[in-house]
Amino acid sequence: MGKVRTTLVKRTARTLLEQFPNEVSTDFNINKELVKKYVYVKSKKLRNRIAGYLTRLARLKLRESTTQVQGES
Repeated sequence: MGKVRTTLVKRTARTLLEQFPNEVSTDFNINKELVKKYVYVKSKKLRNRIAGYLTRLARLKLRESTTQVQGES
């Protein structure tokens, strides 16, 4: 079973990925600083959850783009 994430975490991470696609990384610590920079979050736990989901989305996007390139060859 997968992890359950709230709508707030998912919506915020997707918005950050849309607005700052060049700054989002597959590294959690870089994304944590990105969330701290652009989003006002009261708790560290929520910030880390957003950064973690953002990392997951970035890795999925990277994997998706590499499979498309391999499929075209």
